[in-house]
Amino acid sequence: MASISMQHVYKRYGKDKQLVVNDFHLDIRDKEFLVFVGPSGCGKSTTLRMIAGLEDISEGEVYIDEQLVNHLPPKDRDIAMVFQNYALYPNMSVYENIAFGLRLRKQPRHEIDLAVRRAARVLEIEPYLERKPKELSGGQRQRVALGRAIVRNPKVFLMDEPLSNLDAKLRVQMRMELIKLHKTLGATFIYVTHDQIEAMTMADRIVVMKGGLIQQIDTPEAIYQRPSNTFVASFIGSPQINFVEGKIVEQADGRLAFATSRFILPVPGDAAELLRRHKRIERRITLGIRPEHIGPEGLYSEAVFTAVYKLDELMGADRFLHLDIGQPRPLVVRVEAHYRCEENERLRLVMDLSKALFFDADDGQRLT
Repeated sequence: MASISMQHVYKRYGKDKQLVVNDFHLDIRDKEFLVFVGPSGCGKSTTLRMIAGLEDISEGEVYIDEQLVNHLPPKDRDIAMVFQNYALYPNMSVYENIAFGLRLRKQPRHEIDLAVRRAARVLEIEPYLERKPKELSGGQRQRVALGRAIVRNPKVFLMDEPLSNLDAKLRVQMRMELIKLHKTLGATFIYVTHDQIEAMTMADRIVVMKGGLIQQIDTPEAIYQRPSNTFVASFIGSPQINFVEGKIVEQADGRLAFATSRFILPVPGDAAELLRRHKRIERRITLGIRPEHIGPEGLYSEAVFTAVYKLDELMGADRFLHLDIGQPRPLVVRVEAHYRCEENERLRLVMDLSKALFFDADDGQRLT
């Protein structure tokens, strides 16, 4: 299939040369499922369109299988693109929509028929080949759009938020279908989404973007456990990571602790060594802790604190408690659904600080 290399790529728009993609440098492996994720306007779709040839590159180079493609038209890049809005021809049947690109290439009729029926079988849409798009559900239309891409047998599949128009249940189903499709085809997939759950469940690697800049490139597990900064930490994970503002103090016995206006928590050995190395004693710091790493007293050791219960969200098997700890943002704690509290009840909880992350309070970068 294909590897892709983007070398110091920039995209500027308009007379004022507004920078939309800033020094994008990335190597995408052959047969990789790579996901661009980030908030709206971060430049992820623009980056995808530059790979496709639908947007000009202001500066830098894009290679597909070591061939420079900056000035190649989309039709000569051997890529297929699947859009958010399906882009199907309403007056054509499913069969005709899937076959359309092959007919433009003037392929023999029997080869077209074979390719269409093979794609329909893979996508489980064989019963719908004679229907028009208006007779199909959203998920079926998206399968048709995928079928039109598959029959071209491209080196690279580019997908721009293809599931965003589907309902929640269908999105889950289609995520699994796309993972299976990637394995079946053995092709390179590049996928754009603003949904961090899609990114976490589908990607071999994730590219997190903000303001046209790459914030982090890594596996889903590494991005969740070792985010590079507070933006990545807050964007990946549901519910969001907790950020607690405080400072590092040295106690009488020489041990380090994390102190806020409400509590002081002992910092475990490895983290204490890290903070000493970065010279953070008596300096402001942001502690990041996931909701699943906080729980009722006795669950972990030592780092006991009190918080005031305000409200909760029942999420099936889990309940998310929102607690006041004297900071602008509430602390969110994941507990089992049967856990009950009274309004304004004072709770004794404990943090697993061996799982905590420490960030620079000024620039948001994780201390490593």
